Amino acid sequence: MAKKEHPDNRAVVIGLGRFGSSLALELVSGRTEVLGLDRSEKLVNAWADELTHVAVVDSTDEEALRQLNVQDYPRAVVAIGADLEASILTTSILSDFGIKKIWAKALSRQHAKILERVGAHHVVLPEHDMGERVAHLVMGRMLDYIEFEDDYAMVKTLAPHEVVGKTLGESELRSKYGITVVSIKRRGEGFTYATAETEVRAGDLLIVAGKASDTERFAELT
Repeated sequence: MAKKEHPDNRAVVIGLGRFGSSLALELVSGRTEVLGLDRSEKLVNAWADELTHVAVVDSTDEEALRQLNVQDYPRAVVAIGADLEASILTTSILSDFGIKKIWAKALSRQHAKILERVGAHHVVLPEHDMGERVAHLVMGRMLDYIEFEDDYAMVKTLAPHEVVGKTLGESELRSKYGITVVSIKRRGEGFTYATAETEVRAGDLLIVAGKASDTERFAELT
């Protein structure tokens, strides 16, 4: 019987500034083998003992990347900071290598569009996304907020008074507010999956999913 192959758990992170180094350390803690690259010798030396492999390299130099076998990695993250040209050229090279999954950090929506055009499979705007998330927390009644693509969001909020003492089926939240309660947490307990038979009590925390506007409207009930 043939041995079952384990998924390739390697990733290359290019750019070891605050965002890139934090991401690389998180990957390492999750048992991912990380090759960390940066043109700054100071940054590379700073993370040499924390990451699996590190190297000083100009990531816009295709041959230099080939010598480090970057083309053999299944995942890559372009975490380059303010150098837009280097960010775009590096992403393009990784795309030409045929790397299956490329994440790239963008500084603006225009930058994000260019990165997608040159081959990034996933683009993140850390500063914009965090600012947007915090704005929702500041202005609303929600305790946490995550927005995904296509205006879809998940929100953590306290159970509003109108659903306390009822089961989720009885409260008819989906028909009234267009949202779904996916998980619930009671004081002193962990989160559990919510069902139509789950009764909501005062002080319960709810994880609610739906369109961003609908989840915000529901959180305002608390």
